[in-house]
Amino acid sequence: MKQNKIIMIIAIILFIIVLFYLFLWLISRKEYNVEYGISYNQYQAESLELDWQKVYIDMLESLEPEYVRIAAMWSEIEPERGYYDFSKVDWMMDKAAENDTKITLVLGQKAPRWPECHVPDWVENLNEEQYRTRLLSYIAKVVERYKNHPALELWQVENEPFIKFRFGECDNYREDLVYDEIDLVKLLDGNKKILITDSGELSTWRQAINAGDIFGTTLYRVVRAYKGVVFSYNWLPPSVYRLKAQLYDKDMDNVIVSELQAEPWFTNGGALHTPIEEQEKTMNTERLIKHFRYVERIGVPRAYLWGVEWWYWMKEKQENNFYWDYVKMKLKSS
Repeated sequence: MKQNKIIMIIAIILFIIVLFYLFLWLISRKEYNVEYGISYNQYQAESLELDWQKVYIDMLESLEPEYVRIAAMWSEIEPERGYYDFSKVDWMMDKAAENDTKITLVLGQKAPRWPECHVPDWVENLNEEQYRTRLLSYIAKVVERYKNHPALELWQVENEPFIKFRFGECDNYREDLVYDEIDLVKLLDGNKKILITDSGELSTWRQAINAGDIFGTTLYRVVRAYKGVVFSYNWLPPSVYRLKAQLYDKDMDNVIVSELQAEPWFTNGGALHTPIEEQEKTMNTERLIKHFRYVERIGVPRAYLWGVEWWYWMKEKQENNFYWDYVKMKLKSS
């Protein structure tokens, strides 16, 4: 009798779970308007043996995105202690202004793209307090330089700063300094909102979602897991992201997708050393279209596409214009 009761309870719980899962898919049918932007990284373009400036200009003038995300990486801005080089970021900011493009500028220890943490080598010889002083000095230099720039729309402090696993070259990363960085940016520029990002699939968002004014989630639908095995999130309803934000009482007007997967997932070798048929296991024409349809059912007002350097490489080196042209169409219609 007791065993039958336990079986009945388990059956009821499973039934409720199935009903809730079906409910999540049901409320995922609604479509929302999404404005699209693009994340760009000059070193990623160079890794594909492309002229990074030409890619950037062609992106601005051909795709005409209203929103672009770039980074003022610490290792690039302060390659030597006390010596600052703003030339590349100046150039990108100025070109964005010429094209009426709004920039989200990332600053801090972590930035989008490998090696994830962009901390200069010379910090190895600093103690904890010296590290903090130099980090905040670099933050202050960047904010003071660009806070009145006509292209600047948002600050992004760090990239996925609270994620609970470490990857990339992040031995010197100091999570304990993130709130100091946020407070300093607010102090120096109270007019711009601050974006804080986190992993959409590998994090609870607990620390990140209310740390800034705007929250950005990554959105990767197909990845390579252990030993290169392809893993898909096709089973995950779009409404999960919306409900997750609402659980933290975050207004969806202040939630964006900071990285919408629009390129293959590489574990090693990169595009230059990976056969196209292998790349297409994690990104192809059908998959790209599905990703756009998926994000338009979440309820976010904006999504930054991830992979412009690869679309350009496909167009210029592989004579495949689909990705570039399809994104161009979506940007014009958003």
